[in-house]
Amino acid sequence: MKPTMIPTPTFSRILATATAAVMATALVVAQQAATAPQPGGRGGAAQAAQIVSPEVRPDRTIVFRILAPQAQNVRLVGGDNPALAGGGRGAAAGAPSPGQMSKGEDGIWSVTLGPIDPGAYRYNFNVDGVSVIDPRNSAISESNTNVWSLVYVPGSDVMDTKQVPHGAVAAVTYYSTALQKFRRMHVYTPPGYETGGNQKYPVFYLLHGAGDCDESWTSVGRAGFILDNLIAAKKVKPMVVVMPAGHTNSLPAGGRAAPPAAGAPAAAPASPLDDFARDFLTDVMPFAETHYRVLTDRSHRAIAGLSMGGSQTLNVAFLHLEQFAYIGVFSSGASLGAGRAAAAPATPPAPGATVAVAPAAWETSHLSNLDNATLKKGTRLIWLSTGIDDRLMPNTKATVEMLKTHGFDPVFKESAGGHTWINWRNYLTEFSTLLFQ
Repeated sequence: MKPTMIPTPTFSRILATATAAVMATALVVAQQAATAPQPGGRGGAAQAAQIVSPEVRPDRTIVFRILAPQAQNVRLVGGDNPALAGGGRGAAAGAPSPGQMSKGEDGIWSVTLGPIDPGAYRYNFNVDGVSVIDPRNSAISESNTNVWSLVYVPGSDVMDTKQVPHGAVAAVTYYSTALQKFRRMHVYTPPGYETGGNQKYPVFYLLHGAGDCDESWTSVGRAGFILDNLIAAKKVKPMVVVMPAGHTNSLPAGGRAAPPAAGAPAAAPASPLDDFARDFLTDVMPFAETHYRVLTDRSHRAIAGLSMGGSQTLNVAFLHLEQFAYIGVFSSGASLGAGRAAAAPATPPAPGATVAVAPAAWETSHLSNLDNATLKKGTRLIWLSTGIDDRLMPNTKATVEMLKTHGFDPVFKESAGGHTWINWRNYLTEFSTLLFQ
C-alpha cells in the first residue's frame, strides 16, 4: 500500500501552525520559570515577583493571574463558570468579555471574577490564541482530548473536603477484550474498604458525558468528596462506584460518522450493542465485580450517567434490565431521534379516538425489556432530572413519556440551570441518597 503524501504547501502550513503553538507555550513556560523559586531557595532578584493563581478570597471572588510580559492579549476561558457564561449576562454590545485580563507593569495579567457559588470550576488561559493551563496551579481536570486547570470555591456542606473518614479513588488500567486495547476506569471505594475484611458493598456504575473522560467525575465532579460526606452523614449507604471511560474513539474527529455517498443504500439502524456497550458488558462489569468486593445481585447494582452517559445508561440498562434495579439519567434521555411519531391512519380518526403511536427505533430495539412484566417488578427506581435551560429537556420529557407508556413509573425532576457540572453534582447528590435503601 502506498503511503499517503501530504502536498508540500499543506505540510508547510501544518508545520508552521504546530511550531507557532509550541513556541507560544514554551514562551509562557519560560516567562513563568523566570520568577519561580529555585532549588534551595535561590531565586535571585526575580524571585520577588511571586504569583498566586488562582487566589480564592473569603468573599468567594477569585483572582486569576499569569506572567506573560511579551503577550499581546490574554483571556480567561472556562466551561461552567457562571461569571464567564455567554460573555456575561446583561453585558452591553461591544463590552469586553468578563474573561478579558489586564496587564500590569510587572508583566502579570490578572482578572477578578465573582462572587461565585461554591463548587469546582475548570479554566484555562488563552495567550495570544494559544490555550495553556495555569502554570501556578497544580490542580487539573482531564477531559477526553484536553486538560483543564481546576479551582474550587469552598462553602458547600456536601462537596467540601471535610474532617470525615475518606474513601479512595483509584485509576485502574484494564484490557478490553471487546475493543482489543487497554482502557482506564476510575473506582471509588468507601471509607473502611481496605480494612473491611470480607464485607461486600453495593456497586454503582457512574458514566460521564460527551467530551469528558473517566477522571471527570472525581475531579470537577467531586464525586469522591460528595460520597464521603454523605456516608459520614448516614445519608448514603457505603458503596463502590465504578466510573468507566465512555468514549471508544470509534468515530472520526467531531464524533459524527461521515455522511453516506450520494446514491448509496440507506444504512441499517445502528445496533444497540455499540462499542461502549460491548466494552461495558464484556469487560468493565466483569473486571469490577471480580476485582472488588461487591454484591452482584440486581438489587445491589445501580447505573447512572450524564448527557451522553445518560443515553448510554438507558441503552445498557434496558438491554439487561435483569441486572440493574436503579437507573439514573442526568440531563439526557433515550436516543429517540425525532421522537415517537403518530402513525398516519388511512382515514382521518374519529373525534376523540386514540391515535396509534409508532415507536422510535430505540424503543423497538429495547422492547423485550421495556415490556417484560417480571423485570418491571424488580426495577426500584428510574430517576431523571434536567435543567429548565437545557436544550435536551424535550428529549428527557419524551423519554419519561415513553417509559410511562410501557408501564414504568419514572421520577422526573426539573431543576434550575442548564447543561453544566453545577447541576450534575447536585443530581449525583440527590440520586445517591435514594440507592440501596
